[in-house]
Amino acid sequence: MRHGYALSVHIRSLGYRTDVMVRLLEGSHVDDRGDYLVIRSPQNPTYWWGNFLLLAAPPAAGEARRWLATFATEFPESKHVALGIDVTEISAVDVGALVAEHLRLDRSAVLTATAVHEPPHSNEAATYRELAGDDDWRQAADLRALLNAGEPAAEPEFLAARIATERAVAEAGHGSWLGAFVGGQLVAQLGLVTDGSGVARYQNVETHPEWRRQGLAGTLVWRAGQHGLDRLATRTLVMVADPEYIAIRLYRSIGFVDAETQIGFERQPA
Repeated sequence: MRHGYALSVHIRSLGYRTDVMVRLLEGSHVDDRGDYLVIRSPQNPTYWWGNFLLLAAPPAAGEARRWLATFATEFPESKHVALGIDVTEISAVDVGALVAEHLRLDRSAVLTATAVHEPPHSNEAATYRELAGDDDWRQAADLRALLNAGEPAAEPEFLAARIATERAVAEAGHGSWLGAFVGGQLVAQLGLVTDGSGVARYQNVETHPEWRRQGLAGTLVWRAGQHGLDRLATRTLVMVADPEYIAIRLYRSIGFVDAETQIGFERQPA
């Protein structure tokens, strides 16, 4: 059993390796069961990807239901299901067998950069800085709520817990939460989290709907990358993104390159 910041097992997937890094810095716990890890976030039990199993290998034929039963045993109070697979390519997983159990495939692109450059369309009109103080973090919560209106991520208790955790991580020195401000209004934000190992993971690149397509997100990602490389002793920047969403082209234009694919399966609460 492993708790805290040290983790004895090697996670092949860079996406999940940095996921677990961030969860540990947030105060979550990791239990090593041999052929899978249990990641628990008691501070926010309804956070699906804060409370999940990371399987060391894809389920063998006929094993999907066993893993659902294992999840239920590990998380008897949970209404969701979340299973991560420690692979780097989707071809290694029998997606159909898991989808047949009413699980939704969550496929993400993992991108990395060791240097970043200014985006093709930067925005120098905004003020870019780290969040500091109650008003900044209230604006961060308001922006998150607006962007996730009608979704579970906007549920007040869940949202309050996530924002409080992100603030605590930043104020403890485990990275930074940065924002783009126009006239004092927070219009874009993201996190960059590191455990000091030389790897930093981006979190939640978010832009107010009325301020999109104005170069804010690209400029913020670029400036955050510079901040990580120059001030956080970072050697590798990691971004996990939806491979079908337009933002991934922006990340590539700044210097990120595709490294691997991250695979997970989830079932939302009924």
